[in-house]
Amino acid sequence: RKQIRKKQDCLNAHTQKNQTYISNPYTTMRFSPFLTSLMATGLLSTVSGFKPTSFAGIVQHRNPSARFSTDVSNEAFTEVSADVAKTDVVEEKPKLQPEFEFGAQKILEKVSASEHLDDKMLPMLTHFIYEYMGALNKSNLDQDEMSAADAAGLAAKNIGSAIEFGVKYGSSYKFGLTHEAIREPFDYYEWGCNFFKPAMNMKKSVFRGDDVLKTIVEQLEKGENVVFLANHQSEADPQVVSAGLEAIGYGDLAAQIVYVAGHKVTTDALAIPFSMGRNLICIHSKKHLDSDPDTKEEKGRQNRMAMSAMLEMFKNEKGVCIWVAPSGGRDRRDLETGEVPLAKFDQKTVDLFRLMARKSKVPTHFHPMSMVSYDLCPPPDGLDSGVGEERNVRYVPIGVSILPEVENEGGVEKRHLFTERAYESTVAEYNDLLEEIKSKEQ
Repeated sequence: RKQIRKKQDCLNAHTQKNQTYISNPYTTMRFSPFLTSLMATGLLSTVSGFKPTSFAGIVQHRNPSARFSTDVSNEAFTEVSADVAKTDVVEEKPKLQPEFEFGAQKILEKVSASEHLDDKMLPMLTHFIYEYMGALNKSNLDQDEMSAADAAGLAAKNIGSAIEFGVKYGSSYKFGLTHEAIREPFDYYEWGCNFFKPAMNMKKSVFRGDDVLKTIVEQLEKGENVVFLANHQSEADPQVVSAGLEAIGYGDLAAQIVYVAGHKVTTDALAIPFSMGRNLICIHSKKHLDSDPDTKEEKGRQNRMAMSAMLEMFKNEKGVCIWVAPSGGRDRRDLETGEVPLAKFDQKTVDLFRLMARKSKVPTHFHPMSMVSYDLCPPPDGLDSGVGEERNVRYVPIGVSILPEVENEGGVEKRHLFTERAYESTVAEYNDLLEEIKSKEQ
């Protein structure tokens, strides 16, 4: 009871700082059947005997003049009384339509009452919930493809399942050196794609590389291997790749890709369910290998075993398609300029993959991949080797471009030219993607 009371106090503090007040919303708000069904099950079964009309008990009424129809505008929902608007303790938060605010509050109630979550996780989850609901709220206002009630129901289902899976598997699911995507009886690949895609502004996104992808499919069908040398910008990059390739007709290839994954995506509770839906080679990235001297030797041993497993994949007669970020981590924002430069490709990482390819004695093709995904899930500005980071989600365009194969310069003394050419072409295409996305947004 003490733990639940602490969590409820934390929730109440958040509510007092962030709450938007409306009058009798249940008399004018239309709930989607799906959202209503969530009230009685799963993460939305917070209040026993809850009915839609009890929404009045969740939102305090301080502005009796504010009334809303189902087709409520974002501006109307943010109307608050003058005393609330002027107070210094009101924090900036997404301006949600009432249906989205309702969904967020119901999930927060369930989370705050859970005995399976540590108290210190509640602020992080609260942030994540409002970030995601805010992103899909903007998506709904921009696309207008479904009613606010239906869109809020979808958002509530997605965020609720992410937290539910995180609680279920966060401390129990263990990844091996390699991992095959779990597609049945539950399809975690499709679930992960469906979670992030609503936050992608597909109308203003840019996807390139149709001709190159056609060649890649032919190479794989011949039993040859393909390695994507990519920049890495967000935790949602696998889902970004899938969205991009599906958009230009290569959804089957997207599902086949094997991702070289660092320890965060296989040990962080919220990341694990998304990783379960991906083909993985599990390693410790170079950036985090030295974070704990006591475990460095063991991490190095695991990396060597993972590379041996990858070599076996290269030797497979069916051909394999691997995605790797040679920088060893996500690109970080420049705090002075606000821009997001691409992190340098690590020479030794590229050399290692080329060595594995030669050892396999199977033709292997290295293609740069430029990705624009930073703003979808912006990472922390600093480098932190721990797990449990605060999650940000935005409704933004994305970009993916597959580039022609990097030509081999030959000779050991020229191997650095291979890495430099791969990096430079990735950077040039990245800048072009940014420009085209910007032109679509104007």
